[in-house]
Amino acid sequence: MCRAAGVGTPRSVFEKCTSSIIIHTGALKMENPQKLCRKFKDVSLEELRDRLAEFAKVRNWDQYHSPRNLLLALVGEVGELSEIFQWKGEVERGLPNWSNDDKEHLEEELSDVLLYLIQLADVCELDLGQAALSKIVKNGQKYPILD
Repeated sequence: MCRAAGVGTPRSVFEKCTSSIIIHTGALKMENPQKLCRKFKDVSLEELRDRLAEFAKVRNWDQYHSPRNLLLALVGEVGELSEIFQWKGEVERGLPNWSNDDKEHLEEELSDVLLYLIQLADVCELDLGQAALSKIVKNGQKYPILD
């Protein structure tokens, strides 16, 4: 499921693929989410955070989004992601032997993990993007290039 293309997306963005989208009671119902999602290659963490916040707000879910609850939901989604690989052994890069359905399932579970991680950082008032960049720098210092 392409949750990134949720509530609050400017209508003009979707007019390019009107055959794949139906506007339904203020939310988006997608007939072909893959077609739409492929248009959002450079989505920022800020955009995802804002869409997730709006998605939760209009459903009155903020009351349930404590750091603890989001962390537990994240752990559950990581478990679902792990199940996909559990009995596959080593998997080649690019997943050449996977069906489209298996790849779509993987995309959904990876998205769930990402979205809960973004929500967790948001309710903790942390800048996840900046934290990630800082961590890369720290890792570069900890693990220098050996000549």
